[in-house]
Amino acid sequence: MPAGKKKITKAERLRLLQEEEEKRLKEEEEARMKFEKEEQERQEIQRIEREKWHRLEEKDLERRKEEFEELTLLEDCFPEAEKLKRETRALSQWKHYLKCDGSPDPSIAQEMNTFISLWEEETNETFEQVIEKSKLVLSLIKKLKLILLETPSCDLGDRMVAQHRGSILRLQELLSQKVDVATELLLREASTLADLDSGNMEKIIQDENVTLYVWANLKKNSRYRSVKFSGTQIGFEIPKILATSDVALRLLHTRYDHVTPLFPTAVPEEERVPIVEEEFRKEKSTEKALSTEKALSTEKAVSMEKAVSAEKAVSAEKEATSQDEEPELKQDRECSLVPEEIISEALEYNEVPRISYQEDESAEATKYELEMRLLSEAVSAAQLHLVENIVELPDFHEKEVDLFHFSTLGGVYHLDILALPPQCKPVKGWVLVEIRQEGLQRFTYPPENTDEPDPESAFPPIEVTLEVHENVIFFEDPQVIRWDAEGKLWRTDGISCVVYNREERLITFNLDTLGPVTLIQDAHINMPYQSWEMRPLGVNRVLITVTTLFTELQIHIKESLCMLASIKLRSQEHLSHLEGKWMRPVPFIMALKEAGLNIFPTVYSHFYVVINNKVPMVEVKAYRQMALLSSAFAFKWSKWNMSCSSSRVVFRVKEGLAEEAEEHLWALLMFSGDRAQLLKIREDSEVFSEALKEETEFHSTLYHMAKDFASPEAMEKVRHSDCQFIDSVCHMLLSIRVLSFS
Repeated sequence: MPAGKKKITKAERLRLLQEEEEKRLKEEEEARMKFEKEEQERQEIQRIEREKWHRLEEKDLERRKEEFEELTLLEDCFPEAEKLKRETRALSQWKHYLKCDGSPDPSIAQEMNTFISLWEEETNETFEQVIEKSKLVLSLIKKLKLILLETPSCDLGDRMVAQHRGSILRLQELLSQKVDVATELLLREASTLADLDSGNMEKIIQDENVTLYVWANLKKNSRYRSVKFSGTQIGFEIPKILATSDVALRLLHTRYDHVTPLFPTAVPEEERVPIVEEEFRKEKSTEKALSTEKALSTEKAVSMEKAVSAEKAVSAEKEATSQDEEPELKQDRECSLVPEEIISEALEYNEVPRISYQEDESAEATKYELEMRLLSEAVSAAQLHLVENIVELPDFHEKEVDLFHFSTLGGVYHLDILALPPQCKPVKGWVLVEIRQEGLQRFTYPPENTDEPDPESAFPPIEVTLEVHENVIFFEDPQVIRWDAEGKLWRTDGISCVVYNREERLITFNLDTLGPVTLIQDAHINMPYQSWEMRPLGVNRVLITVTTLFTELQIHIKESLCMLASIKLRSQEHLSHLEGKWMRPVPFIMALKEAGLNIFPTVYSHFYVVINNKVPMVEVKAYRQMALLSSAFAFKWSKWNMSCSSSRVVFRVKEGLAEEAEEHLWALLMFSGDRAQLLKIREDSEVFSEALKEETEFHSTLYHMAKDFASPEAMEKVRHSDCQFIDSVCHMLLSIRVLSFS
């Protein structure tokens, strides 16, 4: 045992162990007391927070009715805007009537039927004449499509919708027939138009809507296998059998698409009702229903008197103008949203008691109030339709192109091998022409019945080179599809060796058999969006910026019109033919889609894009109230919108007055449809929390939430915003759906 080291006795060892145990117990007691104190403090803080939360909730509930009433008054701008649209439509009909330029009014079926019948009777029109007439026809088709898209279903009715769609189909079919007849007339003169060098006929006819390329094989030289149209790189590589046959090749490039079925994304009414109208009915107030009933019952006699006088005024005005105006007046009356039962019941009364001037004013006010209420309900239902998601995707045939997933771009290329008609023959100063009753005939290639041992080598695919339209943007290499006339659908088979030259905008491919082809792109290539922002530019002016993986779009909205302000492709400025052109929202959306700039989801888009799905009613309410504030407040994307539940939306907001815009920090706002609150967290926080920002309160609407931190000047701008501007902003937000697709 080393010297100097003292042996610890048993008693000392016990004492040391006891001291250590006492120390451990003391530390545990201190830790327990500290934990209990912290827990008490935490519970006290939670109790205070709960009490504060409950007080704020009670305060919110106390003023909720008042805030909703004020919001209802502000949202009267939506039915007012719809009323102005209806008046504009009626005024445009009247202006067209006064114009008397011989063109039909597309909204009147009788005029359309007369126009089509008269054009059917016209014969032997040249291609130049058909192209000139097609400008009017295409304008009528566009107007009919806009009528179907812009006019509320309650103003049209199923019968009118069917009539307009029928007119569109008849115009499309007749235009196609006229093009065939004009092509036949042109080919009859092929020998007189033959090229001196090649001996074959080549013709190019072009305007802003159509380009026709025709080549007639007059020499039938087996070595002449490459057909290139002069001044272009467009053409065909044909097999030997075609090079030695009496055939003509026609490439008709139409900038429009009259091949794809009309409105492929239309949703049957029976599918829409359970999704949308059920939610709409939930939102309808019982008090409103009761007040409507009461208004109808108490003011019935007064309304009937007013209806009688209104009917007499209309009939007097009708007699004073012209008998030709009757169909339009009749249609305008049918378009009215005021219940026809009131007018019809009123007309049954022969004697109506005289009423005072005050009662007359009261009846007029009641009628206006009822009309605006019905308009408001119709507008709300239409807005809900824009944000619905269909539950089930339709079935598709094998090799069929899913037009809900892809969109056709750049028009249609009609590729045809035509049997060369008999040529004109000059005889003793006369020109003899053999006219075949069957008209223009297609040349079947490859033949349906052949005795060739190896048909693939005897009838190889035809190589085609086409030019992609300069006004269409493809973010990826386009896909080529062909039309199946029997199945009435687009297909992907029968096409091979596709090569796309992006610099020269040329696409080359092989086709087993010629027919209509078109180019497609993923309709959701720019979805989901990476970010978005809406910033005011002044009273009734706003700029919406949507940033996607490939592009950044800026949409300028001024009053009731929209314009593409700028577009960036891969961070570089890109010039578009749409820049600087002001349009109404619906035609503007159509133009962007046709240019390949699709940022507008459909009811089927959620099957192809991972979205941040939100409750439809919450989404609609958010867009409506954002539009109300858009003249003075800026809104921006927030990453926390993905973290909250589907019944809530989160975005950034700040006052957007010009010189002070950058000085204000963005606030995070959460909205659930009936409650708005500012969040304590910031955009760069690490964890999401619904904690309320200090010194703020709950409100039932975005408008009243904004009033808490906004300047009087900003709120004055909001209150004086134009109803058509608010409606246009709301329609654009509903169409882009920034809260669900970003």
